Amino acid sequence: MPRPNLAMAGSSNHEARSATLVAEADGDFTISDLARDFGVTLRTLRFYESRGLISPTRSGTTRIYSARDRARLALILKGKQLGFTLVEIRAMLANEDKKGSTGEKAASVGGLQLTRPQIVEQLELLRSQRAEIESAIAELETSLARLKA
Repeated sequence: MPRPNLAMAGSSNHEARSATLVAEADGDFTISDLARDFGVTLRTLRFYESRGLISPTRSGTTRIYSARDRARLALILKGKQLGFTLVEIRAMLANEDKKGSTGEKAASVGGLQLTRPQIVEQLELLRSQRAEIESAIAELETSLARLKA
């Protein structure tokens, strides 16, 4: 459920305050609501919008995000957490919009529908990155130990 936008509530801008009240009454969300709820910056949300991943409506200059936008944002952030690029996430969202019309078997991972090849490829990439990180950590720990001696 959306929370009241306190920054807008104290504003003297009647249009912004009205837009916020309308958004909350409709079950929609402002950019501040989503940023706060998902722990992302306003810039991040505007970037995702510029890339066509989310599509808020406008009330004057205020962005109004629907429950669909909120759900898509959750999927975008899950995709990023799993290490997918925005291009890959866009394709996943497009497939989700088509409701898996490819007929390929998919598993839900945090709400994202991933095929076996996608999962296998991403696991290989993440394991490779983990090996590189572990190697870098070992090298830095060795250097730190030499500095302590």
